[in-house]
Amino acid sequence: MFSNQPLEFQIHSSDDPFADQDNLSGAPGTKEDYVHIRVQKRKGEKCLTTVQGLKKELNYENILKQFKREFGCNGNVTRVDGELSKVIQLQGDQRKNIRYFIVKAGVADREFIKLHGF
Repeated sequence: MFSNQPLEFQIHSSDDPFADQDNLSGAPGTKEDYVHIRVQKRKGEKCLTTVQGLKKELNYENILKQFKREFGCNGNVTRVDGELSKVIQLQGDQRKNIRYFIVKAGVADREFIKLHGF
């Protein structure tokens, strides 16, 4: 899980859009393989956090229930493009909490989680 390489090198090598896929061992091939955690600004100081790209085999309702219990916020599961993909929405800026929780639960590796937003 931890490597002897400096953190700067790891971030630079995985974020290089022009790198050859052969040079990145274990890197996903498409953008659908990543878990995207986004935050959207609402009116005032309120934010909405969305989680997209989790495996389809997972029970999204149970994951949402754990998120709500752990972070003390409200949320729901929405569908995008009919039944093709599901998105978890949570109140507030929960990006770092969600990333920590997903890695701790073993759902995705930290390298395959992308945080978006301001």
